[in-house]
Amino acid sequence: HLVTISQQYYMGVYEVTQELWDAVMGTNPSQFAASGNPVEMVSWDDCQEFIAELNTMDIGTFRLPTEAEWEYACRAGSSTRFNYGDDIGYSEIGDYAWYSSNSFATAHNAGQKEPNDWGLYDMHGNVWEWCSDWYGAYDSVSLTDPQGAETGTNRIIRGGSWSNSAKFCRSAYRFFNKP
Repeated sequence: HLVTISQQYYMGVYEVTQELWDAVMGTNPSQFAASGNPVEMVSWDDCQEFIAELNTMDIGTFRLPTEAEWEYACRAGSSTRFNYGDDIGYSEIGDYAWYSSNSFATAHNAGQKEPNDWGLYDMHGNVWEWCSDWYGAYDSVSLTDPQGAETGTNRIIRGGSWSNSAKFCRSAYRFFNKP
């Protein structure tokens, strides 16, 4: 289905690192504690607390992206399976993503793989990324700035992770988890 993003927004160039999380929250909940690694083992609710704390620092207004915004940023103008091309045989994904075949069963430093055409790193693989939306079925009609389901029990996560096979890292792949 066709989705139009009409409102300007900004995305972080890198996943939120453990250093940033610790600086804001005073803790590091990550299983794979390592300098430069993205924070992991955080719930959607934890992210809301982090964002609320960031928003008290007078450095900007922060929020999670909607699922549509996340996919738009991930694709960076592409319409292919991955932001760098279709990669039907998964021969190029290792240049762009930490996933099950190259991660050695751990997360890795943010920004070590190739960025997409808009300079955003780790949109494929490394760690799942929370979106603001409740999980629900897609609407089949064209939409402008969709916000997802109004209620639900699960929140959207996107991008795949170090523990997933390449097919779970596709730009359009969506999954969910309890907040």
